Amino acid sequence: MRQIVLDTETTGLDPKQGHRIIEVGCVEMVNRRLTGKTFHKYINPQRLVEQEAIEVHGISNEFLADKPVFSAIANEFIDFIRGAQLVIHNAPFDIGFMDHEFAKLPALPLKESNKMCTVLDTLVLARQIHPGQKNNLDALCKRYGIDNSHREKHGALLDAEILADVYLMMTGGQTDLNLSGKTNNEGGQIETIRRLSTERKPLKVVMATADELEQHESRLDLVVEKGGACIWRQ
Repeated sequence: MRQIVLDTETTGLDPKQGHRIIEVGCVEMVNRRLTGKTFHKYINPQRLVEQEAIEVHGISNEFLADKPVFSAIANEFIDFIRGAQLVIHNAPFDIGFMDHEFAKLPALPLKESNKMCTVLDTLVLARQIHPGQKNNLDALCKRYGIDNSHREKHGALLDAEILADVYLMMTGGQTDLNLSGKTNNEGGQIETIRRLSTERKPLKVVMATADELEQHESRLDLVVEKGGACIWRQ
């Protein structure tokens, strides 16, 4: 499975009020392994960023002035995410902004994110696993022992990288059969699982003796006499 862990930063909270995406950060995972491939762009929103938003992510209007507009990066972005499962924390927020941006692209036949990708909302997942607890990204990092001390402000790529770690921990950890962690000279993993030959002799089956079976039945009788139940006994 190909998954894209995604985060955005925006000019404000509501695309219906004309707010837009100013940063997109994506991290690729294939079969629960980080591939090292990322997508990261800053975007000129063609409007002012609200001060409250700047205080969250630290991205100023001056910094965005010379950045490309969304339509200039849209095809590259769509090519990166198309067909993958998007892993997003509080997905309706990011999907709402993405759909708002896609709707502004007249040449795009698909106007909605869920027609390009499936979506997994890690906030919904976290609430199912940890009901009644704080489930924002900082709280989940603390709960799963993930170091986010370098996260002074929100940033799309940084948050996507952190969310990838959180998601893997929430869903059982990163799958890796190489338990020794050994690598070869090229940096590839060395297979440490010893596989049995298909030509090996069949295992010897040792059956219980009549005496052993009788002792077993006597033990079950004793359990029943003391008020117990043997659910496997006919």
